[in-house]
Amino acid sequence: MSSSDRVDLTVQVGALRLRNPIINAGGTFGYGVEFAHLVDLNRLGGIVTKGISRDPIEGAPAPRLCETASGMLNAVGLQNVGVEAFLRDKLPLLRKYNTHVIVNVFGYCLDDYVEVIRKLEQVEGISAYELNISCPNVKRGGMQFGNDTGSVQEVVRAARGAAAKRPLWVKLMPLVTDIGQIAKAAESAGADALTVANTYPAMAVDVTTGRSRIGNATGGLSGPAIKPITLRLVWEVRKAVNLPILGLGGIETAQDVLEYMAVGASAVQVGTASFSDPKASERIAGGLEKALKEAKALTFSKIRDRCLVENS
Repeated sequence: MSSSDRVDLTVQVGALRLRNPIINAGGTFGYGVEFAHLVDLNRLGGIVTKGISRDPIEGAPAPRLCETASGMLNAVGLQNVGVEAFLRDKLPLLRKYNTHVIVNVFGYCLDDYVEVIRKLEQVEGISAYELNISCPNVKRGGMQFGNDTGSVQEVVRAARGAAAKRPLWVKLMPLVTDIGQIAKAAESAGADALTVANTYPAMAVDVTTGRSRIGNATGGLSGPAIKPITLRLVWEVRKAVNLPILGLGGIETAQDVLEYMAVGASAVQVGTASFSDPKASERIAGGLEKALKEAKALTFSKIRDRCLVENS
């Protein structure tokens, strides 16, 4: 095979070059190190940590997960050890792996986001930040910043001011009137890339008790059930801005990856699939070359350029 016939799995997300487009989604892969005995982390394009906050968060009451038709409902409540413990206990272990580490940052107020980023800026071993302004599973914070353009601009601008050293990705919420306008607001405030999108507010009920099947009354729906909806959101965002897009929602196969690329994603994040198959991210990465060849493409940009023209 000549060099011109070789499949190129690398992708560019702004300033970051990834060996392949497979990144583990925040909140579904622990801090990354917990999966190191199951997945070769060096084969992934990157890892997004679970949301890191200024202070430790205990999270939502149990049970936190339940299976739904073609998906999963969760309300973990952003449980995490806090930024100080993350820097002391988790990040040194992540530095051992040759992959990009993206830290998901969460706050209840603007000062929380800024303070977490300020502390992360002081250390090495981090490739980018992912600003979580879209989590539906906490009583305050998260969604309050992600559902209107003014709030989005405010929190992104504050985070951008603190994040001098690294790219800033912004994770958008799916249930908004016009996600294109939200994307433009994030872009204008200094976002370097957009993650599209988070889980969808939903619920599941046990009719024998009349109670929620999870500890919270409601949670976030994810998995294959949301893929067609989120594909449309990625397409809408691609039409609105020129920023790189990280697509996620129901990705279980290499074919799913290509579909997200076809509507404008530069890379993808694998989330719910890791609960049913902890090796899912590595398995999907291993199937990318074959999937590209079957699509008669040698690069992901070929898939994206070809299909965007037809769907514009």
